Parts: sequence; C-alpha cells; structure tokens
Amino acid sequence: MRIADDSSSYPLSGRGFCVVVRVPFAILGTSPILTARAPRAKIPAMTVPSLYIHASRDFERFLLDARDELSLPTTNAAYAAVLAVFVTFRARLTPEQALVFADALPAVLGAMLLREWDIAPPKPFADRATLTREAQTFRPDHTLLPDSGIADTTRVLRRHVDPAGFERALKRLPEGARAFWAI
Repeated sequence: MRIADDSSSYPLSGRGFCVVVRVPFAILGTSPILTARAPRAKIPAMTVPSLYIHASRDFERFLLDARDELSLPTTNAAYAAVLAVFVTFRARLTPEQALVFADALPAVLGAMLLREWDIAPPKPFADRATLTREAQTFRPDHTLLPDSGIADTTRVLRRHVDPAGFERALKRLPEGARAFWAI
C-alpha cells in the first residue's frame, strides 16, 4: 500500500493537516475504508486574544514596574499595595461601573479589581489624602503603601493600559473616578 496514492490531506483551521488513509479491505478484514480521522469542516480560525495569552507576562511586568515606582522591596509588596488602591477605588463604584473599569485593564488587573468583592452601596469619593489613608488601612500587616501610593499606582497603571480605552472607561464612571486616576 502506498499512502501517497491512497490518502488525502485536509487543512485543519490553519493548524496543520488531517490525513485520511484509505486502506484496502483485504488488509483490514473489516470496512472497505478506514478513516484515521474524519475531515473537519472548514471553520474560520478563532485565535485566543493576546490579552489572555500574555496575561501572566504582562502582570509580572506590571508588578515589577509597580515595585520600582512605589519603592517597595518585592513584587508581593507591590501586589498588596496595588490591591489596596483597587479596593479603595472599587468601594466607590457600582458593580456595573466596576465592570466598565475592569474591561479597560489588562486581564489579571481586571480580575484583581473584582476579586473577593463584598458588594455594598458605593461610598462617596473624597480627597486623595483621605483615600490614601483608607488604602493604607487595607490589610495593614501586608500593605506598605506610601503616602504617594495612589499617585504612584496611577502612573504605573497608565503605562500598562490602552490610553484611549482607559479614558473612555473613566468617562463612563462617576466624576470622582477621573480625579482618583489623575496624575
């Protein structure tokens, strides 16, 4: 049996080929045609968005940048500081508003914003010093947020988001949101 004469190749959504081998009945003793794998219909390829493919890498880069900007010793400390800022901000949003903002963030940061949220009525926005003190009280044994923590986090965050998308999201949020994320 020569496979070149008795086989066909079908493209698989841009990811290689499916080879169908037709084996003569005498060799198999069963069906006249054995199909190793049925050909797939030509379906347009749907790629995984790079937002998800590179999520871990992008998050690590964000944490390294945050660690340096906040002058913290580790990325663990940077994570805790950024989480404190996110929790303080999210406390001033409705769930719908938080989803709008999360969509403007890289994947892991958006998940971080929404994780472990005990939804309550939104608090009013306040001046930056008051908001910073609130963020500093979030998990005080783990959060090393400096007095410039919200401003520092803002600078880092803005380096890691799509500027136009971030601004569009802020326009859909309460007035205090723009001031919170102002540099």
